[in-house]
Amino acid sequence: MRRAVTRLAGALVFAAWALASAAPAAACAVCYGDPDSPMSAGLNNAVLFLLGVVVLVQAGFIALFVSIRRRGKERERRKASLEVIEGGAH
Repeated sequence: MRRAVTRLAGALVFAAWALASAAPAAACAVCYGDPDSPMSAGLNNAVLFLLGVVVLVQAGFIALFVSIRRRGKERERRKASLEVIEGGAH
């Protein structure tokens, strides 16, 4: 029981410390600094790069599903073109 109380007290002290020091850590170049600084430009480039990665992954999934659909249609077309020969083995 004492161990749980000690852990809870430690967690509360850590949470209070984290909340007290959050304001300086939350400041970024876009919100609190110069929007024309190199840090802001780098952040904007990083966001655009990550958006580009997301778009490429989604385009890959779309290409995968289009490829699967085309293969399915081709398979159905070939299957429909086959004819059954009568008089085979009984």
